[in-house]
Amino acid sequence: MYRPDSGELRAACAQLVSYSARLLDDGLAVGSAGNMSVRAGDLVAITPSGIGYHELQPEDVCVVTLDGTAVHTPHDPSSETPMHLAIYAAAAATAVVHTHSAEVIALSSARAELPAIHYAIAQLGGPVRVARYVRFGSAGLAQAAVEALADRRAAILQNHGAITYGTGLPQAYDRALLLEWLARVYRLALDYGEPRILSAAELAEVAAESRRRRYGERRSRANGGDPGDPGRSGNGGSRDGGPRDGGPRDGGPRDGGPRDGGPGDGGPGGNGAHP
Repeated sequence: MYRPDSGELRAACAQLVSYSARLLDDGLAVGSAGNMSVRAGDLVAITPSGIGYHELQPEDVCVVTLDGTAVHTPHDPSSETPMHLAIYAAAAATAVVHTHSAEVIALSSARAELPAIHYAIAQLGGPVRVARYVRFGSAGLAQAAVEALADRRAAILQNHGAITYGTGLPQAYDRALLLEWLARVYRLALDYGEPRILSAAELAEVAAESRRRRYGERRSRANGGDPGDPGRSGNGGSRDGGPRDGGPRDGGPRDGGPRDGGPGDGGPGGNGAHP
């Protein structure tokens, strides 16, 4: 077992504090709603329950084992700890982000899925399912989330919020931003009439081309990365648009939704749209 004071775990706690504050700034949560976690070996660092994100300090972050046994719990761990642990058990995840963002919650009340309104949804594995409503903090919600995440990297929780995961917190957070942006695009498209939805074949073509171009890989200049490659955000957001600069940063619960801007020249999301 990892030592609870290991360098990797300390870094995870610091990262959780940094990204938790962004939940509010990016309109992905209000108050102390939402939560996130990072896996470090056989331990999970997860945000505590009931502490305002701008007050959160690294020493406040809780640490539990993969079966939920407390290792360091200066406060009550997030009520959604069972859902986080269920995702780690079911998916190749090292970070999980749970949001209470306005666009996905609104969509969840009226739709069974978020369809492929834009090809960037391929980053999430395809159309995003809406998991049936189950009370927060319950084993039933954890099961519903895992079912909705099958072959996906994001799911929407009916009348509740959303869940995304990744191979690190920057990637998981980028996916939460992307999901909120896609939900807004879909709502805006419905205002114009019946939207054209991308087919499974078209999404497969996007995925194949993204793999060919190696989008989604975070590469530094020293490693041969292209500074214009949108897969190289470096700070958890997109370089030139999308959710960081044209998505839910100035909207969500604060003023009714993200700005009307969409992708800049790199498409939404910081982990691999198009050039």
